[in-house]
Amino acid sequence: MNPADISALARHLFETQGAKAIPEAVQKAASFEAAGDKEQSKIWRQVEGVLWELRGPHES
Repeated sequence: MNPADISALARHLFETQGAKAIPEAVQKAASFEAAGDKEQSKIWRQVEGVLWELRGPHES
């Protein structure tokens, strides 16, 4: 999956899931890691990174 596709997936998740998008990406990455699918796990870790960027700075 190329970076543009990863960004598009992350944006879609962020728009549809809101604050739940990051935990969902983390869970998917962990599930793929546990199943031994390193490629899918890597993709979901990248999605997680984009989601953190989309979220912006932490508000207190």
